[in-house]
Amino acid sequence: MKRILIIEDDSALRENTAELLELSGYDVITAPNGKIGIDRAKNDRPDIIVCDIMMPEVDGYGVLEALSLDDRTQHLPFIFLSAKTEHKEVRKGMDLGADDYLTKPFEEAELLSAVESRLAKAAILSTMHQIGVEQPVSEEDKDKLRSLNELKNFFDDNGVISTYKKGESIFKENSHSNTVYLILDGVVKTHKMDENGKELITALYKPDDFLGFTSFVDNIPYQESATAIGDVELAGISKNDLKNILGKSNKVSLEFMDLLTDNLSIVKEQLLQMAYSSVRKKTAQTILQFAEILNKKPKESIKISRYDLASVAGIATESLIRTLSGFKKDGLIEIEGRNIRILDLQGLQAID
Repeated sequence: MKRILIIEDDSALRENTAELLELSGYDVITAPNGKIGIDRAKNDRPDIIVCDIMMPEVDGYGVLEALSLDDRTQHLPFIFLSAKTEHKEVRKGMDLGADDYLTKPFEEAELLSAVESRLAKAAILSTMHQIGVEQPVSEEDKDKLRSLNELKNFFDDNGVISTYKKGESIFKENSHSNTVYLILDGVVKTHKMDENGKELITALYKPDDFLGFTSFVDNIPYQESATAIGDVELAGISKNDLKNILGKSNKVSLEFMDLLTDNLSIVKEQLLQMAYSSVRKKTAQTILQFAEILNKKPKESIKISRYDLASVAGIATESLIRTLSGFKKDGLIEIEGRNIRILDLQGLQAID
């Protein structure tokens, strides 16, 4: 039975992750901070480590550095856990030698896939080392990206950085789609105009999301417009360069296509919600969606225009404002100017 060490200061996340892995047949040990985590890694000899970045005592970087200096632990597979807003910190961790990272909150399948693939790779390399076989590295392999996370790091390292202020257009519908972006900071909305001239927000994109992919076919225009909701920083790579990069790695190409497929499923779910849900449910789900995209916890302020809320929900702004007032009277939310705070998360989730 493979042993996994989880180093995480959030007790609820640590316990839930441990339970998930134990139910999948792993032996799990845990540590509440980096200092204890280093000791457990050296004394209990896990097969793989899953470690948070921002922690008291010793942070994730310190854990990775300390273990990389010890012959007993330097070859252990190491997966970072990061918050959505820590993209640059993730790149730093990968540069220090981490094998992979997961963005919180992560799906069960993401965690299990990352653990299984890193354990499998470690087993193969260990076997090759024991029989004296060195893994050849061709010049082509040196340039090959191994995962979607490395593709994102490539965007961050090599992409053209651009910044936009709130309300500025990033690209417009029917303009040439020459660039694919990775969002480094801020939130972007994509939108179209219906036949009556009403704006319909088709999706919201957060840090670490790709933006602007249409097709690898030349001269295919953008199918929607993109606008910065707040201050936004992007890393852009030309469509042709991305095509060449993905052409060198089938694995990364498949992960990229899977990601795009997931995005389409999310948009489809949003459209179904807009078509069939009640006004109250549309409003509640939209508030919850913005809270998730903006990485806001209950009672933290969500600053968003009523127009954008109504556009995502697919309802008239006047209807949204009346519904928000009702939510306020029911004690579900608090409103101060443009700021909305969720007071009763479960109540908001239960609206039908």
